[in-house]
Amino acid sequence: MMSEKDERASRAGAAGGTGTPGNRRKRRRRGGRGRGGRGRQEHNAARRSSEESGASSTGSTGGSGSQRPASGASPQGAKAESNKASNKSHEAKGSEKNEAKQPGQRRRRRRQGAQGGAKGGRGGRRGNRGGRRTARSGQRGGRRGNPRRSAEASHFETRRETSAGGLVVSGLAESVRPDGSVDLSRLYVALIGRLDRRGRLLWSMPKGHVEPGEDHRSTAEREVWEETGISGEVFQELGVIDYWFVSEGVRIHKTVHHHLLRYVDGYLNDEDPEVTEVAWIPVHQLIEHLAYADERKLARVAHDVLPGLARAEKQEGRRTPR
Repeated sequence: MMSEKDERASRAGAAGGTGTPGNRRKRRRRGGRGRGGRGRQEHNAARRSSEESGASSTGSTGGSGSQRPASGASPQGAKAESNKASNKSHEAKGSEKNEAKQPGQRRRRRRQGAQGGAKGGRGGRRGNRGGRRTARSGQRGGRRGNPRRSAEASHFETRRETSAGGLVVSGLAESVRPDGSVDLSRLYVALIGRLDRRGRLLWSMPKGHVEPGEDHRSTAEREVWEETGISGEVFQELGVIDYWFVSEGVRIHKTVHHHLLRYVDGYLNDEDPEVTEVAWIPVHQLIEHLAYADERKLARVAHDVLPGLARAEKQEGRRTPR
């Protein structure tokens, strides 16, 4: 008769070699580290169960004193039988394991497929958005590239204007030292000051519109006299600047021709309603007084050319009227 322990071991071997409770605890601790280690455990458990079942059957037929194999059975045969049983239990365990894995793999594949589809859908939507943005940008670029449409959209009339003005200089010959050097602190130019919308006083060069039939030099002399009260005559061109501004809904492109004028006569006055203040400014402080960058560039040009013009004035014997 088989003992209760042997019966449990034989049932465990027939069911797929689940092994003893100790082996099950070891497998739980390992947590399924791979097929190799689990297969060896199952193989060892099946081998032990087959040996125990063989020993129990031998004991029942041959007596209780000896556990030798029965007649007609050899140790090699018992080993081969145990190997077959372990292989069958391993195959059964592998098939159960694969069957257990199949539902989980299917679920994973479904989730992966759903995620891939969602990503593809997002990419498609993003691609469509990019296409719409490209199309819109192309349409905007076409509108910007058409000057007729841009002019109609802006609703601004464009007009060109030409002005002339400059710097009237006093003290050219008197600024030359005996050694031929020029003292720029003794050279003076007339500037006008206007208040802007914020109430700031901005200094600039006097200038004004060119009247019909008037050349730039005559306009410069007239405008300097109207805005400063000083009469002068042009003796050197200074430079040309241009800029854009909007006045009463009209975009204006203005070009201004600047000259250097020699002082002839007159006194400073601010009778012009557009002018807030008029002042004589030393040439060495001219750049820092001017409010506009393009006029500061012209001031640097004047700073460079005036010493030579002052020496020429002295050589010619000219004097500044006082």
